Amino acid sequence: MTQTDYLRLDRGSTEGTVRLALSRPKTHNAFDDVLIAELTAALEQLDADPSVRAVVLTGEGSTFSAGADLGWMRRMAQASEAENREDSLKLAKLMRTLNFLSKPTIARVNGSAYGGGVGLVACCDYAIGAEGAKFSLSEVKLGLVPAVISPYVTAAIGPRHARRLFTGAEVIEAPEALAIGLLHTVAPVAELDAVVDRALHFWAKGGPVAQREAKQLALRMAGLTRESAERVDTENAALIARLRVSPEGQEGLTAFLDKRPPNWIPS
Repeated sequence: MTQTDYLRLDRGSTEGTVRLALSRPKTHNAFDDVLIAELTAALEQLDADPSVRAVVLTGEGSTFSAGADLGWMRRMAQASEAENREDSLKLAKLMRTLNFLSKPTIARVNGSAYGGGVGLVACCDYAIGAEGAKFSLSEVKLGLVPAVISPYVTAAIGPRHARRLFTGAEVIEAPEALAIGLLHTVAPVAELDAVVDRALHFWAKGGPVAQREAKQLALRMAGLTRESAERVDTENAALIARLRVSPEGQEGLTAFLDKRPPNWIPS
């Protein structure tokens, strides 16, 4: 086992598998700059390790990931547009690294996922969710948009569902997440590991080179390449940076942090 400030890495029971857990249960595994950096570095190391055949991404505690950390949001609300752009590019690199990882990946969604947590689920090859998990892309409530994760979420659920969830910011439950393609399988929490182990059992039968090429083939057929993703990430990082420092974004973030309604909601 390897433990960092925000991550726990264990070798799985199936040979060649690694379980990577977000380990901030007190904050519901919320994102900040440290978690983003640590998770990106861990994924890059696993990608380069020839002994690793598959990666299982999960969260500790009752939540997969609550999205953005409040302290991080507070800092970025006060940052310049250029600083917000650089910050967003780091999150974009994390999502891109996970999405294009050369090893098969499973999202073991042990609980609810919000914002960037939904992005992590969408970037994995196989998403297995707990029955009680809930999901939301709530950025518009803050005067923002889910810019950085949008390519991966849209690829997972399609543009029509993305339009509804991006603009409506509603909370959906696991059965609907399954129906729209965000999850592939839903299981009771007590059975998550059994479902994960079954997937790993079948993956172990495939050739690692063929699996790497098969994954890239599927992505390429969908028009998703690392190079095109980098171009889109640059545009989306600029978009979210602009919105964070805009009057509406500032009002939305401030209202959220002050626990009051933003001024566009009638009193």
